[in-house]
Amino acid sequence: MNVFQSAQRLSRVKPSPTVVLSARVASLMAAGRDVLGLVAGEPDFDTPDNIKAAASDAIARGETKYTAVDGTPALKDAVASKFQRENGLNYERDQVIVSTGGKQVIYNALMASVSAGDEIIIPAPYWVSYPEIVLLAEGTPVIVPCGADRGFKLAAADLEAAITPRTRWVILNSPSNPSGAAYTKAELKALTDVLVRHPHVWVLTDDIYEHLTYGGFAFATPAQIEPKLYDRTLTMNGVSKTYCMTGWRIGYAAGPRPLIKAMAAIQSHSTTNPSSISQAAALEALTGSQDFIAKHVAEFEKRRNMVVDRINTIDGLVCHKPEGAFYVFPSCAEFIGARRPDGGAITSDEDFVLYLMDHAGVGLVHGSAFGFPGYFRLSYAASTQRLEQGLERIAAACADLERVETPAAVLA
Repeated sequence: MNVFQSAQRLSRVKPSPTVVLSARVASLMAAGRDVLGLVAGEPDFDTPDNIKAAASDAIARGETKYTAVDGTPALKDAVASKFQRENGLNYERDQVIVSTGGKQVIYNALMASVSAGDEIIIPAPYWVSYPEIVLLAEGTPVIVPCGADRGFKLAAADLEAAITPRTRWVILNSPSNPSGAAYTKAELKALTDVLVRHPHVWVLTDDIYEHLTYGGFAFATPAQIEPKLYDRTLTMNGVSKTYCMTGWRIGYAAGPRPLIKAMAAIQSHSTTNPSSISQAAALEALTGSQDFIAKHVAEFEKRRNMVVDRINTIDGLVCHKPEGAFYVFPSCAEFIGARRPDGGAITSDEDFVLYLMDHAGVGLVHGSAFGFPGYFRLSYAASTQRLEQGLERIAAACADLERVETPAAVLA
């Protein structure tokens, strides 16, 4: 009997926890359970009509064939114009790549540049896929914890301490998934000053939540702050969050020509070109009306304020107010060690979110999935009504827990 044996490289990685938890919520709902899913990182707004119309028009014109592997010339030019217009960064067409989502951009970059033993600095809390892609590329993730006391942001001194001769990349994500933390220009300048002193370290900046910032926050990106880093920075973005196009699967990036060429070579042997129809839609997204963005941002900001304020009224939870994205990342450390109504113990942040799912019907993601135990992520990319209902359920479920003294190790 033949038994399937997975490749050894798969032993280094685990499935995406956010995907697993989203599937669990969907399964419970399909079984008739009343579950409010606040797991998914996607806007609840529909893709704007002009973008959908551009896709339909492309189909009608017969634009259903292969395109250039790294994107259509028109979309690459639109990406270059976006970077110049919004970020003050000048790129030629051959410095741009379009891929099947932002995740593929990151995968291509690391697979094209990382060798066994290379170190990649990743601030924590981090998006779940960063360390897993590094491991698939046979690199070594170097995790640098960034606590709530510093707004979940990497400090220059900690970056300096993490760099070794084997450091290949540092990955920055601002605003951040899962914390919503965003770096000010001054905070970025402190980091770029460190990187200027270490010319062997490249910067991969994930700017996918660029337009989702609140309270007048001024977004900036590393190569914009420090031009000396231009030749070793890959600036990644996409249409999924700002333009409500998660399912269209279009991400893009710009950077040094040799890196972009290597990334395109990887892509040519995997997915080849991104969907031609999605590229036509993304072209309209970048070049068409941007008026809806401000409306969405205003709504997200209202939700953020409501969610943070409500969570901070729940005894035992503490929530930092983030600068951007559509997540909050509260501490549940005071409930580690608590007793559930059935007598069982909450021994971890994962236990806590599973308790909320089973006891209260609210789907969340535990902080350990993001490299930061004792916390959880709540996505407020949901209607105000659903959020209010979910928060009431969380409050009631927390009140049903019998707390004990929190272990020192959890709070450390």
